[in-house]
Order: sequence, then C-alpha cells, then structure tokens
Amino acid sequence: MLKGIPAIVSPDLMKIMMEMGHGDEIVLADGNFPAAGCAQRLVRCDGHSTPQLLDAILRFFPLDMYVDKPVVLMQVVPGDLTKPSIWDEYKRIIQRYEPSFNGFEFVERFSFYERAKRAYAIVATGEKALYANIILKKGVITE
Repeated sequence: MLKGIPAIVSPDLMKIMMEMGHGDEIVLADGNFPAAGCAQRLVRCDGHSTPQLLDAILRFFPLDMYVDKPVVLMQVVPGDLTKPSIWDEYKRIIQRYEPSFNGFEFVERFSFYERAKRAYAIVATGEKALYANIILKKGVITE
C-alpha cells in the first residue's frame, strides 16, 4: 500500500494509467458492456461504481486539453427513452478536477464499441446504470 492512493485504485489500474501516453484512451465500462470481448487490456473492478472510479482516477489522470472533447459518452440509442442521470454526476466529478471541462462528445453505440476496441485499456465496473460507459483521453502533465 501507498499513501494517498484510494483503495479503489488497484495496482493493475495504477500501472495501466502510468503506462498510458498523451492521447491514449481508457474506457470505464458499465456492467452491461462487452468489456472482455473488446479489450486489448482489461482491468476488472467488479463491485465498484463508475462514479467512484472516475473520481479516484481523475486525481491522477490529466485529461487532454488539446482536443475539444476529451471525454466521450455512448449516445442513447434512437427510440430508447432512457435519460442517463449518471451523466450529470460525471460532469460534476470531472469539473472538480478539470474546471475548464466544456462538455462531452457523444458517440453512437456501435461506433463507441469500435473506439473502445482501440482504447489502451478497458476497466470493467459493476455499474448498473444504463449508458454509463465513458472514455477518457489522457493529456499531459504541465507542472
């Protein structure tokens, strides 16, 4: 164990974040997402919610401020009446760490799957909310 690292951040997850470079993407996948089938590198975080993990990750993980939208969400499928309230929670968490955050990019479901397949890693969560999948693009440390 180390000081200052939330217990929810496993050694595997910390290693993945440390290995990632500028522009690499990490997916936080909800419990319904086909994570094992899409992942190049899979980190299991079953039993944890995506907001808990997002908050813990953003303590260490800079978002890419050289792109317009460094955070990506899966678009609600046309005809689905779901209104993902978890997105508001994500926005509050992100703004705590990145005050200049200016909104999400929304990607169609199957395009999201294809993008996830190219991501550096996928973190499989136990999140039960629908449309709770989120992609983070890594930025640079400027300090």
